[in-house]
Amino acid sequence: MTYLDHAATTPVRPDVVEKMSEVMLEVVGNPSSIHQYGRRAHEYLENARQVIADSLGVTAHEIIFNSGGTEGDNTVLISTALGRQAEGKHIITTAIEHPAILRTAAYLETLGFDITYLPVDDNGQIQSADVEAALRPDTILVSIMFANNETGNVLPIQEIGELLIEHPAWFHTDAVQAYGKVPLSPKEWHIDLLTVSGHKINGPKGIGFLYKSDDVQLKPYLHGGEQEEKRRAGTENLAAICGMAQAITALTPEIQAEKQQTYAEFSTYVLEQLTNAGIAFHLNGDENQKLAHILNLRFQGVPSDLLLMHLDLNGFAVSTGSACTAGNVEPSHVLEAMYGKASPAIRESIRISFGYGNTQAEIAAFVSVLIATVQRLKRD
Repeated sequence: MTYLDHAATTPVRPDVVEKMSEVMLEVVGNPSSIHQYGRRAHEYLENARQVIADSLGVTAHEIIFNSGGTEGDNTVLISTALGRQAEGKHIITTAIEHPAILRTAAYLETLGFDITYLPVDDNGQIQSADVEAALRPDTILVSIMFANNETGNVLPIQEIGELLIEHPAWFHTDAVQAYGKVPLSPKEWHIDLLTVSGHKINGPKGIGFLYKSDDVQLKPYLHGGEQEEKRRAGTENLAAICGMAQAITALTPEIQAEKQQTYAEFSTYVLEQLTNAGIAFHLNGDENQKLAHILNLRFQGVPSDLLLMHLDLNGFAVSTGSACTAGNVEPSHVLEAMYGKASPAIRESIRISFGYGNTQAEIAAFVSVLIATVQRLKRD
């Protein structure tokens, strides 16, 4: 099998597994305990926190460990809503957010909060001017993803951060898809809250972190013990935290740039080979503002579920969209927002996403099978 679904999750690096094994076998204490076993565990915990903070140019105190992107997104929306409702009950987000945002926003609507879902154009892009137009005196939170998980579109986060400087609303971005792919600078871009998940960066599943600026007073989402300085109850998953930090050590700016260049070359090769073979296709998304490792392609007249099945039988794993809705017959809400619910593009598109371990030889073999499969399905 050749794995080309890295936007859904990523394989764990061997050095990450080694680090986690070391921690599980040698660090037996609870980081909250005051004896020497606990102190050693706490040292591992804080070293990992510093690695993560350094990657964002923030202080270690501003990093809160959690179970991943879904918990982080829920924490931001629900804690902000309940904690600031006396100031206002209006939240701004977009129609193309991850379900962790959209379904939490829908829940808040049942509690009486007013949610503005910004639309996107047919390239799946939003405009910072639309955010500005939607702002109200009672807006308490603006939550907009950094990069879309289905199209790879990079949204105008820096511009939005600038226009929110004089507004009391907090600014949150779900950076799960972008972290480790492009440089992020929460301080410089006026981002108050930012969520990341370890399994998108060749780390373990079930671990992530929330960046929370010290300027933001966010009430705890989980209640219990006093871990994470009373900000997130529950004994820290130390092995997974250390594994995530180990994965982050491989995300230097130089390595990030090199990887993105490789993935851009893969994307260019795929598109060139399809064009040379006379395959009609359409690139879903903003080709000028996107992550290099994600390709979302429509093949007109070719059902995406059949195409995915044939590729899978031939040893290539791709996706029809967000993994969090895999197995459902529901169409992509991202493509619906771009093209409308009646568009056939919604059921004729696949997502290809490159990552750790992929080689040029694999991509060449994949394109060959993709071309032959599309041609056969069109004939049928």
